[in-house]
Order: sequence, then C-alpha cells, then structure tokens
Amino acid sequence: MKIAISNDHGGTKLKMSILKYLKGFNYDVINLGTDNNDSVDYPDYAYEVSKLLKDKVIDFGILICGSGIGISIAANRYPHVRAALCNDENSAELSRSHNNANTLVFGGRLIDHDIALKCINKFLNTEFEGGRHIKRVDKLSSPPII
Repeated sequence: MKIAISNDHGGTKLKMSILKYLKGFNYDVINLGTDNNDSVDYPDYAYEVSKLLKDKVIDFGILICGSGIGISIAANRYPHVRAALCNDENSAELSRSHNNANTLVFGGRLIDHDIALKCINKFLNTEFEGGRHIKRVDKLSSPPII
C-alpha cells in the first residue's frame, strides 16, 4: 500500500509521529509536507496529495494542518478526493466504510497523537461497504447542478 502524507507548519510534529508509525508497518510512504514550523500555505500541500491520487501513484493520502479544517476544504475541491477530517476511530472507520474516503485529515494542534495513530490503523484496515453507499459517493465526484 502506498500512502502520501502532507502537512503545513501546524502539522509537522504529528506528521513525524505518523511517519515513524507507518514505516514500522512497512508501508510505502511519500513525505510531501514541510518538515519545519515555518509558515506555509496548506492549499499547496493538499494539491500535492490530490495530484498523486489523480495519477493513481498512491492508494491513500494523509493531510494535516493546525485544525484540519483548511486542508480538508482545500483537498475536497478536487472531484477525485474524498478527504475526511477525523477525530476518533469511529469517524475514521465510517469515512472508509460509508464514504470511501481516500484521504484522512487531522488537526495537528487538536488531536492526541495516540488517537491519530488509532485512526490511521482503522482507516487503512476498513473496506468500503459499497451497496447503498455507491450512488451517494458517486454524487460526490460530479458537480451539482445549481
């Protein structure tokens, strides 16, 4: 499984914990985020993961900014991205099983590191249920008629 992780300055500390965790399970991980606390723009980092998802270079993305809100909004601008801001294992599981999320998002300044690692484990080990959820997920990839 190939995973890209990207972050702005608000997510550097959490990202370092996640990288260590993922490498311990021998996941193929691409680090696209900043490795320091100098201020950067989160939309640029969401784009990097989005591009790799579109080109099918990776299976999943992980994005982190200070709150998780800005980077998830930025990522969800792309029709092939289903980014889910998760704060507990249940939301991580449901984001995969019901929404077929392909990107897990965290608020680096808000979530406990151990909880984030549990969310990652749940996210990566949960399959999309399909069934009644397929038509809903399909609607996420096409623009609404306004």
